[in-house]
Amino acid sequence: MRISEVFASIQGEGKWAGTPSAFIRTSGCNLRCWFCDTPGTSWRPRGELREWPSLLDQVASFDCSHVVVTGGEPMLQPEVGPLTRALQERGHVVTIETAGTVFADVQADLVSLSPKLANSTPADPGWSRRHDQARDAPEVIERFIAGYEYQLKFVVDQPGDVVDVDRFIERFSAVTPGRVWLMPQGVTSAEIAERAEWVQEAATSRGWRVSPRLHIELFGNTPGT
Repeated sequence: MRISEVFASIQGEGKWAGTPSAFIRTSGCNLRCWFCDTPGTSWRPRGELREWPSLLDQVASFDCSHVVVTGGEPMLQPEVGPLTRALQERGHVVTIETAGTVFADVQADLVSLSPKLANSTPADPGWSRRHDQARDAPEVIERFIAGYEYQLKFVVDQPGDVVDVDRFIERFSAVTPGRVWLMPQGVTSAEIAERAEWVQEAATSRGWRVSPRLHIELFGNTPGT
């Protein structure tokens, strides 16, 4: 597996925000979101090749029951399935964070799906078409919501983005409002605060939730947090 970093912090987003967690961040992504907050796993991927068993003892050293496998796009890693199964066998609560464009047979207590809307498309002409062709995979989303405990998190940059979320959700009849989270785009506390009011209003009116970004608010947008 190509691994960017392994560290302990708190889960910053979604259902288990604030939970002390160990993070395994894989490197490599099939998308190129312009607002990517981990460019070292996407636009400028870095990391080392490691055998997945070597990660288990490192994670255990953090003494965290929760483990988050994230990226990049962890579903691109051929050994993500064996890794997640071994983590659960050791008693960890496993979250997988994925854009929902690639399916893999994983073991997870929560699949945190973060589908990318049209607002994610980069201006770079070398990537815009490839990104748009890959970012929307409804058949993959269907498999995850049918087979796993899940949440849907959407990064919204402008009020008009919420309409795209509405359209996305309409395609999946099994999704209930409590599964949907809006998350303001931003890599600083100030940027997140600028969007907080209209994001909260949009979510409340639909019965959705608003995800914090605690790791940014507490530590800034830095690796290892």
